[in-house]
Amino acid sequence: MADAHVECPTPDGGTRTVRISSPDRLIWPGEGITKLDLATYLRDVGAAFLARVGGRPMTLQRFPTGIEGEEFYSKNPPKGLPVDVRTVTMTYPSGRRHPQLVVDEVATAVWAVQMNTVTFHPWPVTAVADRPHALDHPDELRIDLDPQPGRGFRDAVEAAYVLREVLAEAGLTGFPKTSGNRGVHVFCPIAPDREFLDVRHGVIAIARALERRLPDLVTTAWWKEERGQRVFVDYNQACRDRTIAAAYSPRPLPGAPVSMPVSWDMLGAVDPGDFTVRTVPGLVAGREDPWAAYGSSVGDLGLAMQWWERDTADGLGELAFPPDYPKMPGEPPRVQPSRKRYEDGDYEPGGAGYLREHPERPPRG
Repeated sequence: MADAHVECPTPDGGTRTVRISSPDRLIWPGEGITKLDLATYLRDVGAAFLARVGGRPMTLQRFPTGIEGEEFYSKNPPKGLPVDVRTVTMTYPSGRRHPQLVVDEVATAVWAVQMNTVTFHPWPVTAVADRPHALDHPDELRIDLDPQPGRGFRDAVEAAYVLREVLAEAGLTGFPKTSGNRGVHVFCPIAPDREFLDVRHGVIAIARALERRLPDLVTTAWWKEERGQRVFVDYNQACRDRTIAAAYSPRPLPGAPVSMPVSWDMLGAVDPGDFTVRTVPGLVAGREDPWAAYGSSVGDLGLAMQWWERDTADGLGELAFPPDYPKMPGEPPRVQPSRKRYEDGDYEPGGAGYLREHPERPPRG
C-alpha cells in the first residue's frame, strides 16, 4: 500500500499532516491491527493522551516489524526528527546525558508511531523552559502494583483500594489506571520540590505502610524468591530513568490492550481486556475524563518522608536499587538471599566476603 497521511489537530486550532509509511504493516497480527490503525488511534485519543503526558520527556518502545518481532527502547530521539518537535537533555544514573523526545502535540505521538512506537514511557517530570531544574524534580508519584504468579488483576485491585487509603493519610490523591496487563498503576500529582531519591524514599515508605496492612497480599521484597504469591509494589519504578507505560498507551500484548485511566468507582468492576486500541477511542469520546481532577489535586510528600525517617530510625533502611545502578549509599548487598553467605557488612569493599568473592581487588587504604 502507498504511504498514508494522518491529519492531526495542533494546539493553535490548525492541523499538521504526518506521513505513515508501510501503513498496512501488521502491528498486532492476531488482531489484524495495522500501523495506520495505531496512528489513527493516537490521533483519536490525542487530547486525552496529551492531558496525561504533554510536556514530559519520553522513552519509546519500538517494534519495527510488529509486536512479535524485534523490540528496543529508544531513549535518544529517532533519526529524522521533525523540526517542530522538541527535545530536552536528560541525565541518567550513570551521569550520561542525551536528548529525549518531548510530546507536545498529537502529531508528535503519531510521528512516533511512524517510527514504529507501540508503547510510550514518559518520565515523571515536566520539561519547563524557564525551570531547567524541573527535569530533576518529579511532579508525579507513581506506584506499580504488580501481581506475582498465583495472583491476578483482582488482587491488584484489592491492594489498590487500601493503597488509596494510605495515600489519603499521607495527604496524597491517587488516580488509578489499568496497566494494560495484569497490574494496576496509581499515580499521584505532587509538588516538584524534591529530587528523585527523595521521591523513591517516599514511595518506599508508602509501600511499607501498605505492606503492613496487607502482609498476606502485598510485598516490597525485591528478590523474586522472597515475594511468594503476593502483589509486588515495585518501588524502583520511582528511580531516575525508570518509567511506566503512559495513560492511554497501547501495550505490545495479544489483544492490543491499552493502559486505561479509570475512576475509583469503576476500578472494581472493569476488565482490563475491555480496553483495547479498537475500543478505547469510543470510550474516551463517550465519557468524562476520570482523571479530570488530577491537575487540582497536587499533594506534598512531607508526611511520606516523615514515615521514611521513622522507618529508618526503626532499622528499616534503604532497599535494593535496579542492577544497572551504581552501588548506592546504604543499599543492602546485591546478592540473592538464597546465595547469601556472609553478613551484610562483609559484602562491602574490604569486607571478608567481598575479598573472598573478589580476591583480585585488595582493600583500599
